[in-house]
Amino acid sequence: MTSTADGPGVVPGTPSHGTPVGPGGPAAPPEPSLGIGASLPSVDAAAKAEGSFPYAADLWAEGLLWAAILRAPHPHARITGIDTSRAAALPGVRAVVTHEDVPGDPAYGRRVADRPAFARDVVRYHGEPVAAVAADHPDTARLAAAAIAVEYEVLDPVTDPEQSFEAEPLHPDGNLIRHIPLRYGDPDVTGEVVVEGLYRIGRQDPAPIGAEAGLAVPRPDGGVEIYTASTDPHSDRDQVAACFGLPPEQVKVVVTGVPGALGDREDTGMQVPLGLLALRTGCPVKIAATREESFLGHAHRHPTLLRYRHHANADGRLLKVEAQILLDAGAYADTSSEALAAAVSFAAGPYVVPHAVVDGWAVRTNNPPSGHLRGEGAMQVCAAYEGQMDKLAARLGVEPAELRLRNALATGDLLPTGQTVTCPAPVAELLTAVRDAPLPALPKDSPASEWLLPGGPEGAGEPGAVRRGVGYGLGMVHMLGAEGTDEVSTATVKVEGTVATVLCAAVETGQGFSTLARQIVQETLGIEDVHVASVDTDQPPAGAGARSRHTWVSGGAVERAAKMVRTQLLQPLAAKFGMSTELLTVADGKITSYDGVLSTTVAEELEGKELWATAQCRPHPTEPLDDSGQGDAFVGLAFAAVRAVVDVDVELGSIRVVEMAVAQDVGRVLNPQQLRARIEAGVTQGIGAALTEHLRVAKGVVRHPDLTAYALPTSLDAPEIRIVKLVEERDVVAPFGAKAVSAVPVVASPAAVASAVRAATGRPVNRLPIRPQAAVTET
Repeated sequence: MTSTADGPGVVPGTPSHGTPVGPGGPAAPPEPSLGIGASLPSVDAAAKAEGSFPYAADLWAEGLLWAAILRAPHPHARITGIDTSRAAALPGVRAVVTHEDVPGDPAYGRRVADRPAFARDVVRYHGEPVAAVAADHPDTARLAAAAIAVEYEVLDPVTDPEQSFEAEPLHPDGNLIRHIPLRYGDPDVTGEVVVEGLYRIGRQDPAPIGAEAGLAVPRPDGGVEIYTASTDPHSDRDQVAACFGLPPEQVKVVVTGVPGALGDREDTGMQVPLGLLALRTGCPVKIAATREESFLGHAHRHPTLLRYRHHANADGRLLKVEAQILLDAGAYADTSSEALAAAVSFAAGPYVVPHAVVDGWAVRTNNPPSGHLRGEGAMQVCAAYEGQMDKLAARLGVEPAELRLRNALATGDLLPTGQTVTCPAPVAELLTAVRDAPLPALPKDSPASEWLLPGGPEGAGEPGAVRRGVGYGLGMVHMLGAEGTDEVSTATVKVEGTVATVLCAAVETGQGFSTLARQIVQETLGIEDVHVASVDTDQPPAGAGARSRHTWVSGGAVERAAKMVRTQLLQPLAAKFGMSTELLTVADGKITSYDGVLSTTVAEELEGKELWATAQCRPHPTEPLDDSGQGDAFVGLAFAAVRAVVDVDVELGSIRVVEMAVAQDVGRVLNPQQLRARIEAGVTQGIGAALTEHLRVAKGVVRHPDLTAYALPTSLDAPEIRIVKLVEERDVVAPFGAKAVSAVPVVASPAAVASAVRAATGRPVNRLPIRPQAAVTET
């Protein structure tokens, strides 16, 4: 169940200065029914709830074949031979492909093309694709894949990222992917009070409920069309086309059946064998991953080792932060360079730090590949720097919230990268809001049966062993790409009669872009009936659906195109009445002039007309971090404060999250209902990272890759989530002034839960997810 300051299921309205609206405050203005600020439901919400939504696994085509992928059983091995004859001879098998059958580039990659389509000479992680089969039945395809005989010379895997520095190269590009040495201020400064800590963050999996699937259909021109739940179709097209040895225009990626994404679904490893098999057989080929294949095939959050030393004055003012951050990238580079840049840049958190010495490394190992997942880099360091703030508060005898307030970052301050924070940064306001929010009631002393023990409604243990703790997490994330990434999106708005259509290659991944696009056009043109076209690579690129970029860049492109159509609509009227278009207002389907002389409807003016416009949105440029980790690397920042209340059974080590109070810097609320859902989902994902979610890997081998062993939080694990404040201080450089919403609660929530467990137990809690033994105390 979720609740807010105004009661269950309601996001309080907030004016621009961020004062909560509700009992005792000014009355909130009525929510509009259409346009920006309305709680429009998602277009596909009903279909997904009813079970009629067509997911990628539901795709079908005449003459369909089924694909299966043979994956390596070893994390590190040399391939000495591959015999596909038995598999090819099975009845119903139409094709078998290995690395020898890749006609174009043998490797692909989103940032660095270092990942082979199929393992060629060496296997570098457990589950790496070695071969693929197409057959007339899915069971036949799987049997044929199992019949492929691969001879391996098993090698010792390198699974400890600290050992990677001295190990033999695991890849032709070496083991070190990137090193960022950040130096800010005077490295020799020391503080009167010094605290140190060692922290470990586990391997969180995106664990999509809808496993990966796709369909490839050969084209008469020798190309191929791939239907899949991609979040960045143009990047996927370019990567697979290079592997196929085809020009990009002969490969079309059609986005279909996206069940949702948490920054994942960017891996093209399944699409390469799928397309190759379709080209080889001349038939449509479908693949639907099993749960095990899903866990083995996609990227995970970077496991991270962090060493910290904080220096402060006697009054708790931070002087210097020293940190060493080591990201385990797994076998291939993927997005590790970007994750490392975020980790190093935000290593001190949303606090003013005049001096910093931070070294960050991303290294290859024989562990499963790591990649993009909400808040990558930022989440790991948040758990560490907030652990340090708790240690410093305990050393100084200061309340943890008060210590954080003394050091809170604000607009105009500098990050350790030397970049000035020019966007709104209401960190102190957010922290004050969660600190001052009423605490949940303590459980009743008796009878014991009314206790909701940390083990659940029927949990073992005694109420007398339960301790309550309150902790805080302050998180920050960057929006859009960083370090010089060219963020650009293109959108077209067409109007025919009273129906508008939006064409934009921004993929709806559950972040609400399709709904937002409808709201923008409704707001700008006064048209209620707005449709968002499906996405494919025949449209201009819009980039990946991550870091709220589609709200900013694609939403900005839709807004500009809609305003251009609005000008086309109003210009004839303005000319007729001898006034400029700026003196005409479009609202609620009506067009009126400033003086009331002109009043007509949008429908009347659009009758018999077809208007359209195409526009782009490109944010201001950024720059790469230099050799000292300095540079204006980020377009914008978003912040959140989370207060966690937990009950801990200090005899059993079981933990129950009682409540999460959230205050967030949102810029502007575009859709209250969807905003609430994004925050609640982010908090829940963060709780999973704090308490249960860890993909177990032993010596490079993934253990129990299924949803039984991988403990996702369920509705029974979700606590009360109270949104106590939304600060609507608009970012002037962002379209609509809105900020990222989904990622920052994921970043701050694990740190808040760990902080609360520290408060309840007095234990250091330096590992996520928190192990039961870390919460046990002597009584």
